[in-house]
Amino acid sequence: MLSTGLPQGAVPRLERPGPLRERVYEALLELITTRALQPGQHLVESELAGHLGVSRQPVREALQRLNTEGWVDLRPAQGAFVHEPTEEEADQLLSVRMLLEAEAARLAAANADRDGVAALEELVARGFEAVAADDVETAVALNARFHAKVVELAGNAVLAELAAQVDRRVRWYYTPVARQRGRQSWIEHRALIEAIGERDEQRATRLMREHTEHTRRSYHGQAKP
Repeated sequence: MLSTGLPQGAVPRLERPGPLRERVYEALLELITTRALQPGQHLVESELAGHLGVSRQPVREALQRLNTEGWVDLRPAQGAFVHEPTEEEADQLLSVRMLLEAEAARLAAANADRDGVAALEELVARGFEAVAADDVETAVALNARFHAKVVELAGNAVLAELAAQVDRRVRWYYTPVARQRGRQSWIEHRALIEAIGERDEQRATRLMREHTEHTRRSYHGQAKP
């Protein structure tokens, strides 16, 4: 076990050739957003390099980029640490998410076809299965795919681009409350599908607002001591 908290073999070694700097960045970002690397955790360059099977240089470059983007804090004479989000940061991000996804739900209700609704129903069925199996990692991934599909069905390229920019941070905040939200989250997803399938734009908007607000409240509730 590394001091970073990652078991040996948890992350596959990166294959060459390719843009190694980018691949290391993506690997570390995935570990942070899935909380395999926890907020506040010390990131040791040499250990991460060994774990990923690369030299320390691309790891150092990736950590610098992650610091610029707010995922990692570089502290003088101490090293790199996974950023610990503040209540204000989380509230701002989740509030923006609510606005984007409420509009996405409205547009999806206006534009979705049968195939699109069927794709949402399949994701919900798999989500219920993941919850029943207490498979939090799969449930989080399916939740992200469900919301991304709603955005796709909205048919607005600008909205899709904006939603993609906040997607990873939404996953970061959702992961610690995924078990708490559990089955209820997927019940809310199912109700949203019904509104989209019935082309009820107002109800779809309201349900998505309520759904994202429940997640925001859950996050703030678990963050309190």
